[in-house]
Amino acid sequence: MLRRRASPAGKIALETAYAAHPLPPQPDAAGDHDIPLVFASRHGECGRSVELLQALVAGSALSPTAFSLSVHNANVGLFSIARGMRGNGIAIAAGASTVEHALIEACGLLADGARQVLVVMADGPLPPVFGNFRDCDDEPFGWAWLVQGASQDGALPTLSLRWSGDDLPPAEPASRAPGGVEVLRLFLSAPDTAGLVRRANGRRWHWIRHA
Repeated sequence: MLRRRASPAGKIALETAYAAHPLPPQPDAAGDHDIPLVFASRHGECGRSVELLQALVAGSALSPTAFSLSVHNANVGLFSIARGMRGNGIAIAAGASTVEHALIEACGLLADGARQVLVVMADGPLPPVFGNFRDCDDEPFGWAWLVQGASQDGALPTLSLRWSGDDLPPAEPASRAPGGVEVLRLFLSAPDTAGLVRRANGRRWHWIRHA
């Protein structure tokens, strides 16, 4: 049922979410139902919204299902309902710095007492009508992480993030990859590499991959 309802980007988000949190919550698994969810997508269900607008222009009836799934929190809602999750379900869209704000949101939830946070980052291409606004490659991608506080023994991979103001005029980016792909590449790289600096939304975002 979820596969039929979800958009292509939504299917990627749900598939990666299931991979990161694969087993159905068990009644005796304390806390599994309450893990907060952060679903992040720069473009979200933009394609579905365009289809609905085109249907309106053509005078066609709108699909109630398509309408209900055109909102940005549709996929986190589908996942939480299907899995019986009772924790926070948050949808993030923050332009070119969507991935940074998703992890900041997760850190806030951890600081508020959450044991883990499931962070899902997924996106697909912009509809052709918005082609003039495309500022990076937009091939479909997705990943999901179960995020928790840094371990003292270094047993788990760790990322750190800090930011500073960026008053310089926009420059041609060194990479055309989306922010979510750039951060994933850093995560998969060797620890203590040069790190990653991204310029987005008037900020310089400094990422470092630790052991």
